[in-house]
Amino acid sequence: MAYEIKGLVSEGVYNDLYEIATSPFIDWERLKGSTILITGAGGFIGSHLTMALMLRNDLFGDEICIMANVRNKERASAKYGDMLKRFDLSLNVSDVSKGVNATGMDFIIHAASQASNIQFENDPVGTINANLSGTENILELAKANGAVTLIVSSLKVYGALSTGNDRIYETDIGVVDHTSYKNCYAIGKRASETLAASYAKQYGMPIKIARPSYIYGASSLEDDRVWAQFIANIVRKQDILLKSSGAPLRSFCYVTDTCTALLKIMLDGENATPYNIANPASDVTIRGFAKAACEVFPERDIHLSFANKEDEAEPVQDFSKTPEILDSTRLKGLGWEPKVDLHEGIRRAVGILEAK
Repeated sequence: MAYEIKGLVSEGVYNDLYEIATSPFIDWERLKGSTILITGAGGFIGSHLTMALMLRNDLFGDEICIMANVRNKERASAKYGDMLKRFDLSLNVSDVSKGVNATGMDFIIHAASQASNIQFENDPVGTINANLSGTENILELAKANGAVTLIVSSLKVYGALSTGNDRIYETDIGVVDHTSYKNCYAIGKRASETLAASYAKQYGMPIKIARPSYIYGASSLEDDRVWAQFIANIVRKQDILLKSSGAPLRSFCYVTDTCTALLKIMLDGENATPYNIANPASDVTIRGFAKAACEVFPERDIHLSFANKEDEAEPVQDFSKTPEILDSTRLKGLGWEPKVDLHEGIRRAVGILEAK
C-alpha cells in the first residue's frame, strides 16, 4: 500500500503502533472489513488508535476503514500528513457537540473530550458539552447506523471517595460538587455514562463503557499535565522540581496498553458495564513518577528536588481517603493484560519525543 505507516512515523512510534496492531488480546477477525468512526482522532488516544488500525491494514490487509473525526483540520493535517492520502482514512471535521456528519460505520469510539486543567478553567462549557451534547449526538448516530459504540469515560467519574479501601472498584460512587464549574469534566463524564446506559436500555443498543486511569506516553513538551512535564524535564535534561510532597497516589497506564484495553472492551465488554483500565505495575505517587523518570536515565544525572524543605520527607499514605488507584480485575476477566511498566513507558516516551 502507498504511504505505509512504517515510512511515515519514527521508529519509536512505529513500535508502539505495532504493539497495538498485533495485540493477542483483540479478536481482529471481527474488525476485518469494518468501518470505524473515531471521535477525538486528533488527540492522544484517538490518534494512536487511528494509526494502529491503519498499520493493521498494512500488515494484514484487514481493509478497516477509519473515519477520523477532529475539530481542527489544520492540526489534524499536521499530525497525519501523508496518511491522509491513504484510501483507508477519511477526515471528518466537526465539533461533536454540534453533530457529526457521517454514515455507514460499524463501530464508534467516542474519545472526543477536553482533558486539560487549562481547558476546564478557560472553557468549561465546551468541556462539558463534548460529553453531554457530544455523547447524545454520537449515540443518535450509532442508533441510526446500528453501530457498536465505545464511550471513553474517565476515572474522574468516581469523585472523592472514603471507602477505607486502597483502590477503586467500578461499583464505587464518590462525591462530586456539581455546582462547581471546575467539575465540568467529571460531571460531563458521569452524564455521558448515564446517557449510554439509557440508550442501551431504551433502544437495546450495544454500548460499552471504559474508564481509563491516567494515560501517559509521548504527548508533547508543552503538555501541562504533571507527568508530561516530568518527561519533558528528562528530554530537556533538567532536574525535576516538585512544589509539593508529591503524595497523591495514582494509577498510570501507558498509551499502548490503554488502546488495547479500549479495543478489548469495545469487542468483548458487557453492555453498559464500566471497565477500569489500569496497570498495577504503574500504581505510583506523583513523587514516585518523578523518581522513576530520573532513574530511567541515570547517565543524565537528573535529580529530584523540592521547592519547600518540609516536603522532602517521604509522605505517609492516608487511606482514609481512597487513592486514585483503579482495580482492573473486571477488565482482566475479559482476557486483557497490560504489557508496559512505568520505567519502560517513560523510556519509550522520552525516546519518541527526542526523535521528533
